[in-house]
Amino acid sequence: MASLMHTRALEGTNNARRNLGRYKGECKAQNPIDRCWRCKDSWAKNRTKLADCVKGFGRHTTGGKEGPYYIVTDDSDDDFVDPKPGTLRHAVLQPGPLWITFATNMKIKLKAELLVTSNKTIDGRGAQVHIADGAGITIQFAENVIIHNIKIHDIKPASRGLIKDTFDHIGFRSADDGDGIVVFASSNIWLDHLSMWNCHDGLIDIVKASTAVTVSNCHITNHDRVLLFGASDTDQADEVMQGYLAFNHFGKGLVQRMPRCRYGFFHVVNNDYTHWIMYAIGGTSHLTIISQGNRFIAPPDPKAKMGKCTYSTYMQITNRKNVVGDDWKSWIWRSENDVFLNGAYFVESGKPLNKKPYKKDFIKSKPGSYVRRLTRFSGQLKCNPGKKC
Repeated sequence: MASLMHTRALEGTNNARRNLGRYKGECKAQNPIDRCWRCKDSWAKNRTKLADCVKGFGRHTTGGKEGPYYIVTDDSDDDFVDPKPGTLRHAVLQPGPLWITFATNMKIKLKAELLVTSNKTIDGRGAQVHIADGAGITIQFAENVIIHNIKIHDIKPASRGLIKDTFDHIGFRSADDGDGIVVFASSNIWLDHLSMWNCHDGLIDIVKASTAVTVSNCHITNHDRVLLFGASDTDQADEVMQGYLAFNHFGKGLVQRMPRCRYGFFHVVNNDYTHWIMYAIGGTSHLTIISQGNRFIAPPDPKAKMGKCTYSTYMQITNRKNVVGDDWKSWIWRSENDVFLNGAYFVESGKPLNKKPYKKDFIKSKPGSYVRRLTRFSGQLKCNPGKKC
């Protein structure tokens, strides 16, 4: 492996880790997605402008842009078969495009998984919205969905039972795993400015040939299995997967899967990895990973880590899971303009991509030294109508 190791070690200490205290200065939009809509005091009058701003593989996602607004006024979730008008569950099941907003701050405790149908935007701007202490969100057999500016945390498994899953259909659902967000056999999905932590299983699971997915500007903390693309090495349908991670902050208390991928093509650009325990980026099954302009800070204290792995294992960013022999050497995993601190290193494999495929889906990355600035405002934003957000 040594000959394929990309080890640009830069001097770094725990001082490089960041304190994301509340910013009180002038509004700043630090990356190309945010510059498209942020720091304009008219944002609340033109909410659907957001749909013009997605980059990467999910760039064609428009959510509910072509539909009316739906204002959630009720934080209850008491009826899964005939949801009450004004609730989030009622909103996401309506036919046709819909731009869903919230009348006030609310914490929604879902008593069963929330099944989001096609052509919907869940827009938390203008309120502090939490999906917490109950079931999570599922996007299944759907397309064209945006989830923006909410907090999702402390999600628990939901029991099986009858749930209305489209406007005119009720189905029996088995018990779920307690994931924050599941994307199942769906396409054109954009997850942006989410704050997520502490779910029972995964924070985000993207499976069953889901593709054209962008995850951007999210702040993720305090979790083991963070982000999964592809659930099984035997599911070759996942070869169509295209995943794009940009401007996210993977923060304190994280263990692994940032992301963990199977098959497919994944572009990981300008993210800040300030904490991990086992590894940051992992995968199997002949996938392609292009890591550009990220900052990786290895764990500072090997004695505090779990299991029997050596310190050098934790310094390694990459993990090729359960690989036998040299097959992994042909997988294209490349690092370009990344920054490595505290001894972090990225094990490359495969041939360099001198000519990038999917050119229109790529953002030109900044060097990793810019990442702290680019991800400064990751996670849920505090947005008040009439004021810059």
